Amino acid sequence: MIKKLPSGRWQVDIQPGGRGQKRVRKSFESKAEAQRFERWALGQYDAGTLVPHLKKDRRTLLELMKAWYLAHGKYLRDGERRYRHLKRMTEAFGNPIAAKLTANDYLVYRALRIEKGISPKTSNNELGYLNAVFNELNRTGEISYQNPFRNIRPISIQEREMGYLDLDQIKAIFAELREKTTNPHALLVARISLETGARWSEAESLTLDRVRPYRVIYDQTKSGKKRSIPISKDLYKTTKRHLEEWGAFGTSTISAFRRAVDRSGVKLPQGQCAHILRHTFASHFMMNGGDILTLQKILGHASISMTMKYAHLSPAHLECAVSLNPVAAHDILI
Repeated sequence: MIKKLPSGRWQVDIQPGGRGQKRVRKSFESKAEAQRFERWALGQYDAGTLVPHLKKDRRTLLELMKAWYLAHGKYLRDGERRYRHLKRMTEAFGNPIAAKLTANDYLVYRALRIEKGISPKTSNNELGYLNAVFNELNRTGEISYQNPFRNIRPISIQEREMGYLDLDQIKAIFAELREKTTNPHALLVARISLETGARWSEAESLTLDRVRPYRVIYDQTKSGKKRSIPISKDLYKTTKRHLEEWGAFGTSTISAFRRAVDRSGVKLPQGQCAHILRHTFASHFMMNGGDILTLQKILGHASISMTMKYAHLSPAHLECAVSLNPVAAHDILI
């Protein structure tokens, strides 16, 4: 039975197995949560499964993190990295009983992290990780209570300046890569990123079987979806020849690129070195008359809203404001 309490909460009052069996009473903030718990508890009993959550859940936060990782996290592309980060967060929380966590516990943790210099973006990422863990565990029935952090709002972040290179800056950086960089792969990875709009990690992970006549195929993407991007004949021949000789690009090319940027004297917006060539491709694509929907497909953005940050660079962006305003549209003088 489910009933509404005077406090406004909803109470589940059941006896799995019928009269004479252990009675379970548990209250929830919403009727939907109460109904979900009732179905889950009765289903567990029907399956002959012990229902640990009918008792107080005494598992620590670290135990929940491990349960999340084994059931879900290890199948994510960044699962191991995220799990390591979650464990560090758990240590900072003091590894409490997970079921006792409140929104205020996180707000105190966040305030201390901000005082130590963590960026708002990193703080929002941490909140996202915690929400993902508790939401997934609740969805699968691993926990019977709601995510304690579900109503916390991320920190509002002012949109960052989106940097890109002009032609002289491109020449200066590539001159450094060509003449002074000892890494044998950095120049070509940078060229691939600049000419196809690839993330550095996507360009760096290219293998010979992903280089086809006049196109490259990115399969190690952020979204997990493959995309095929046309390339010039010269880039195709150069990349194919390089990978036939070396087999792979390695994983230290970004460090060589950062050093080349430093030597060139080009100043970049903070934190954008790894993506500067991708931003440069997208910015010049729009300035040269490209359309936003094509750019979305090239960059592999899941949402057009992610691509719209480049729209203002189009020569025709919002030009209709001149021809379609009420004065021009009706040919009147003011």
